[in-house]
Amino acid sequence: MTAPEISSGVVASSREAVEQVFRQERRRILATLIRILGDIDLGEEALAAALEAALAQWPDEGTPVNPRAWLIRTARNKAVDQMRRRALLDEKRAEMETDAELNRDVSEIDDEVAVRDDQLRLIFTCCHPALAVEAQVALTLRTLCGLETEEIARAFLVPPATMAQRLVRAKGKIRQARIPYRVPDAEELPERVDAVLAVVYLVFNEGYAASSGAELVRRELCADAIRLARLLVELLPGESEARALLALMLLTDARRDARVDDAGEVVLLEDQDRSRWDRGAIQEGLTLVEAALRAGPPGAYALQAAIAGVHARAARAEETDWREIAALYGLLRVANPSGVVALNHAAAVAMAEGPAAGLRLMDALAAEGSLAGYHLLPAARADLLRRLGRMPEAAAAYREALALVGNDADRRFLERRLAQVSPARA
Repeated sequence: MTAPEISSGVVASSREAVEQVFRQERRRILATLIRILGDIDLGEEALAAALEAALAQWPDEGTPVNPRAWLIRTARNKAVDQMRRRALLDEKRAEMETDAELNRDVSEIDDEVAVRDDQLRLIFTCCHPALAVEAQVALTLRTLCGLETEEIARAFLVPPATMAQRLVRAKGKIRQARIPYRVPDAEELPERVDAVLAVVYLVFNEGYAASSGAELVRRELCADAIRLARLLVELLPGESEARALLALMLLTDARRDARVDDAGEVVLLEDQDRSRWDRGAIQEGLTLVEAALRAGPPGAYALQAAIAGVHARAARAEETDWREIAALYGLLRVANPSGVVALNHAAAVAMAEGPAAGLRLMDALAAEGSLAGYHLLPAARADLLRRLGRMPEAAAAYREALALVGNDADRRFLERRLAQVSPARA
């Protein structure tokens, strides 16, 4: 092997090491940097600078023993240099008030407990009531989960430019209002919990059914959401909806490995190999949801977890109690009215009472317009039209869904369905 080949191989290996560490540790490192520096933009800039330094240095020096600590220390030092330059040029000496924190020992900063607490501090900061709920969720998805602006925009069904403006305004609000990076006191928790739970659930949904990209499931986001939910249950032992949300995600995530086949293609719930469902996660989820339901009148997450529990208890798809599911969705529409809940209720009614009954509800929902741009509505209508034998209408609905879908696996599934209902060409 020639010297150039060895050199290029080392560089490629080092670059892969940097990229792997960055993928695995980005969210944790950024949470720590934001808490240390007291500014989201500065934390993101410092982490980007540290990544550039790693790409330049690790090929020559080798991967550090503790890559996360190296990136935190490097990012912190680059941020200090930047803050000092700003203080010198703009006479903003107040920016240097964090010197004591900046000079802490990196081993202490990198402690697992400290990193966990940093993420909790950040999620409660992003979900501060001074911010609009949409901004709270979007900012947490961006900072704690690393989603790109385009991905968040798709999840919210808004243009990327609109979402970018929301993120800029939210970060500016935190900076201008000097919102602290801390877990709220006990008396402040109730008003903050709903937004935090909504954030965690949206993170999970983006992982379980990715809005864009080549893969249907983004496992790291599912794992992040479940981990955050466990922390919230630990932090809020009396909050039944936190337990219910954890139950919901566990029961849903238990089906993850059966949702796609070996080729990465979508497998519908009714066609899944239930032997591949994670029985340990199902048992934990069922125990949690039963406890949440015993705690008092069920909230939105408890009702959704109960629905997931009905699916989990059915050994075969044909044994699913769709009438119970439809009734639970009816309760959920009262507890948490939304277009998505109404769509799921209509789908359950279609399974319990027949496709014509479900289609009537979906047609009314389409006319109402709250789910304009949401590909699952025309996709669901197309399926019911297909089952009713109305193939030209089904084809038109599948084409509408294809014009809106962002995920490649979902796109391929819809294309296969469209081919099934389209007349064969000679």
